[in-house]
Parts: sequence; structure tokens; C-alpha cells
Amino acid sequence: MQYKGVLKKMMTENLEKVQYFLDMGTDFINVNQLLNKTIELTFETYECLSCGLEKEIYRQGFCKSCFFDAPSAGDWIMRPELSKAHLGEEDRDLEYEKKVQLQPHIVYLANSSNVKVGVTRKSQVPTRWIDQGAHEAIEIVEVPNRYLAGITEVALKEHVADKTNWRKMLKNDIEDENLQIWQERLRPFIPDEVQEYFIENNKETAINFPVNQYPEKPKSLNIKKQGSYTGKLVGVKGQYFIFEDNTVFNVRANEGLVVTIKVLI
Repeated sequence: MQYKGVLKKMMTENLEKVQYFLDMGTDFINVNQLLNKTIELTFETYECLSCGLEKEIYRQGFCKSCFFDAPSAGDWIMRPELSKAHLGEEDRDLEYEKKVQLQPHIVYLANSSNVKVGVTRKSQVPTRWIDQGAHEAIEIVEVPNRYLAGITEVALKEHVADKTNWRKMLKNDIEDENLQIWQERLRPFIPDEVQEYFIENNKETAINFPVNQYPEKPKSLNIKKQGSYTGKLVGVKGQYFIFEDNTVFNVRANEGLVVTIKVLI
């Protein structure tokens, strides 16, 4: 079997074990079915996720011009505290920004490599946690817009991490934490204007990933530089393929690359 298409973030479903799906345009792959199979991954060319042109990818699946112009690549995406749609102020496209920013957002705690704070749209729960490779997570605040979520994250990251250590996450070098205790511990540091949105007595969500073998020393695959790679797929966690020889491939970090995936065995 052979598939060819532009890489985009894998879609997921949180069942007994997370189910992963790769949309390759004309093909739709259930990645779980590729576990324990040898696959060949080959870089072909680029396709910008915004303009669709064959232009080198700059960041986040966008070519350089789209990264600096497209409304879906504004600074407020990575830094929600910069959101201004609630003030009626435009960054790149006010209608788009209102649509995305002026909807319920969740501030959460997730445990992937360590306890971390993060922000996501309510509609992206639990997808966001799965993408980060978190084995447990809890919603701590639900607010009506992205700005309030952003200032809460800024306040809390003074007291807890806001980044995942991807190597520890992939090695499954994790500790179980009581996220409800963490939530109460951090409660005093939530901004005054957000305190009313605190979620009382919430429960953790557990996430189980389809991994048969964790890498001891993860080696990141640069498919653009290497051109082609062949290996036995033994797991998927976060947005990473995990191979038997400790090679790992970050699908999301390679969005916009056109690749061929060939199932050999």
C-alpha cells in the first residue's frame, strides 16, 4: 500500500486507546492499523496549508508570506493574552478573530512530561491534551474568550511549567500527579477578573496512547534533510510516530510537507 499527500496534524479520537487518523487528501489512514508494520516515509515537496502553493514551508505549515499575512497565523494563536477581538480591535482579520477568540476557552493542567498549564478552545478538549501527549489532564477555568484564558495562563506559568519536555514525554518518563490538588494550589494566582470562572470539583481525564514500545533515547527524524526513512512503527503518542530503532517523527512539526507513505510489511 502507498499513500501520498500533504502532512497535516493527525486527527484523534479518545477511546480506550487513542485512535489516530491521517488525512492525506485522497486517502484517509487509520494510523493505529500501521502499528508493527514497516513503513517507508519519503519527502516529495511542499504545499502551504494556507495558499496551497508549492512554496517552502516557513512555520506552522505556512509559507513565509502566509505566516506573516494569514489571520490563522497571528501572534495571538501562540500568545492568547494578545487577543483583542473582545475590544473590537483587528489584528489581521477582525471577523476571523471574533469567530475564534470570542468563544469558550479552557485553561487546563496537563501531565505529559511534567505538570503544565495551557489554553485551548473548549471545542478542542480533549484533542489538545492528546496532541501534547498528556496521560492525564483537568480543566480548571472556563472563560468566554481567548484573552481571559491568555492572561490566566500568563499568571499561572509563574508557578507551573507551560512547556512539555518532548523527550521525557516520548520515553514515558512520567509521574502520576493529583491534578485536583494542583488546581487548588494554583487557585490563588488566577487573576481577579477570572476567579468567577473557576471550575469546582472537576475530575481528571485519563488518556491511553497506542504505544507498544517507548524509545530509550528518542532521535528526531528530519525528513527534509534525510529525504527518506524506513522503519517499524511501534507507537503513536502526542503527534509523534515512534519507530523501533528509537527514531521519532513529529507529524505536526512537518505540516505542509508532501510525503509518500509506503507500507512495506
